[in-house]
Amino acid sequence: MDAVENAHRQPFSIKLWPPSQNTRAVLVERMTNNLSNPTVFTRKYGSLGKEEAAKNAKYIEETAFVSADEHYDKEPDGDGSSAVQLYAKECSKLILQVLKKGLKAEAVVSEAHHTIFDISKGQRAFIEAEETQQLLQPLKEPGNSYSKMCFSNRSFGIGAARVAEPVLESIKDQLKEVDLSDFVAGRPEAEALDVMKIFSAALEGSVLKSLNLSDNALGEKGVRAFEKLLKSQTTLEELYLMNDGISEDAAKAVAELIPLTEKLRVLHFHNNMTGDEGAIAIAEVVKRAPLLEDFRCSSTRVGCEGGIALSEAIGMFSNLRKLDLRDNMFGIEVGVSFSQALTKHQNLREVYLSYLNLEDEGAIAIANALKGSAPSLEILEMAGNDITSEAASALSACIGAMSSLTKLNLSENELKDDGAIQISKVLQDGHDQLKEVDFSVNSLRRSGARTLAQSVVNKAGFKLLSLNGNYISDEGIDELNEIFKKSPELLGPLDENDPDGEDDDNEDKKSGDEDGEDHDELESKLKNLDVNEED
Repeated sequence: MDAVENAHRQPFSIKLWPPSQNTRAVLVERMTNNLSNPTVFTRKYGSLGKEEAAKNAKYIEETAFVSADEHYDKEPDGDGSSAVQLYAKECSKLILQVLKKGLKAEAVVSEAHHTIFDISKGQRAFIEAEETQQLLQPLKEPGNSYSKMCFSNRSFGIGAARVAEPVLESIKDQLKEVDLSDFVAGRPEAEALDVMKIFSAALEGSVLKSLNLSDNALGEKGVRAFEKLLKSQTTLEELYLMNDGISEDAAKAVAELIPLTEKLRVLHFHNNMTGDEGAIAIAEVVKRAPLLEDFRCSSTRVGCEGGIALSEAIGMFSNLRKLDLRDNMFGIEVGVSFSQALTKHQNLREVYLSYLNLEDEGAIAIANALKGSAPSLEILEMAGNDITSEAASALSACIGAMSSLTKLNLSENELKDDGAIQISKVLQDGHDQLKEVDFSVNSLRRSGARTLAQSVVNKAGFKLLSLNGNYISDEGIDELNEIFKKSPELLGPLDENDPDGEDDDNEDKKSGDEDGEDHDELESKLKNLDVNEED
């Protein structure tokens, strides 16, 4: 998740997921005791010896952690409390399975849940041949059921790659998801390319659903180093090429080497040096992906020509649920072009269009398009686009049509009080799912800030209103604090507000009659782990 998405998190919130290593270790020790000491369940099914109990407790914790971590990645709930609940529930269920199966419990746990092989935990480090032999030993075990593999965060040299090669060849037919992100960091270019070629050849012919090659500074040479693997993928559903230094030539290589994308649902192409010509090449990939649901092409230095090519490609299908084009140099013409493409996509849930130089004309065109085509939109971000109050009427109509909206980010624009008040009025009624609103850096004064606050403060699930970097008077700040006195955590920091930035007093008089929301705790939640017998 990049800096834009993390910029305005709720202050002082307690994050329960992921648990610390100490918390996980304490839980393993507690489960070891549950498995080896007299309890109502060990009396019924029999207890395990201390060594066997410790081994199974470790299996149980790791398996439950993977399940809960996957849940949190897919459905983050802010503090991670639902992931903690799932973590405890899985541990409870598996303890009972272990006791029922006795000494065969390890195999039961492994067969049921050990489909993910992940060596990415811990500190980022080089990995050499001897350590690779030890780490990959589980992949050599007959009958293993690993279908997901993550080698990220460990830098492979030639020796390590040669050890991994036969192991990968032996299991490639069962692999469905492969994560090779950040797996050659710090290696000389020649060695890194050789390692890529070894992995590519070893995995050639695998039938993958997901492939992640991010954070490898690929460039064109790196993309072509994966030629054998890429060309052999005919059923790929997810492809991640983020932060890979992919220029125009590298983008052309991507388009050349993955000609079969009929099943592609997710394509993430963030933080590259693609430019217009590179975007035109990526647009060809998009055109061949009629099932694409999640497209990210953010921070890729794309201008008008490339932006129009991408918009035309997106206009050729109709399945998008998530679109992220932040931080490019599109301009008004591309905004208008994308507005036409967006009318095809009725299932959009998340749209990220910040820092694209849209200005009022582009913003109005997109707002009008989304109003009619995306009634179920949940997240709308259009920060940093030089949008003024001239676009507020179109934005208000658009936002008013989105009853499922959970997050609205219009920060770093010039909407001022007039724009803020117009949008506040449509937020006030309905919009019961709304959780975050960001109007920071919008030249707001007291009346605009007050109206926004009044429109969200009483919404049941609301979490954060961000108004920093505006021109709210001291009296206005006092008024905001009064509005949020029962729930001060819902009001973001105001440390960058400048009450002297403009003539607040005069503006307030003009608008005054206008109408205007840690791991210690995690460990305590897991302290009394209950084992519930299944029906």
